[in-house]
Amino acid sequence: MALQGPIPVTFAMVFPHGCYIVGEVEPVKDFDASSNGRFVQARDKQTAELVWQVAVMDGDPTLKPAQKTVAVKILAPVQPVPPSPMLGLPFTPVEFDGMSVTPYVNGNGRLAYSIKVKEMRAPRQIAQPAPTAKAGKEAA
Repeated sequence: MALQGPIPVTFAMVFPHGCYIVGEVEPVKDFDASSNGRFVQARDKQTAELVWQVAVMDGDPTLKPAQKTVAVKILAPVQPVPPSPMLGLPFTPVEFDGMSVTPYVNGNGRLAYSIKVKEMRAPRQIAQPAPTAKAGKEAA
């Protein structure tokens, strides 16, 4: 099979309705290397980058409440900084670049996905269409 390891995806494929940060960016613990109260941060097996995690809420209105919040793992040498909060919004919108998903079978025997990204950033602003000649005449 041609697919080996993480499957590259786009932000729009995973979060077509957008997503919002609902937790802090935290280091992921390497459970095999950590012992006796000594914390060791996990490193990605493919890139050896440090692994960080942030909880996000999917903006899809059709999801059940238990399906809305997912963990996104960020591969970065230093702790990523979330985008600045937007005035008037209870949660901070976020987008990710360099995304991949890895399917796995969870403890309940169901298919699940691990989401890894290379970059976290504020959403890009959608450009407003330039006014047409007709719209300009109506405004005048």
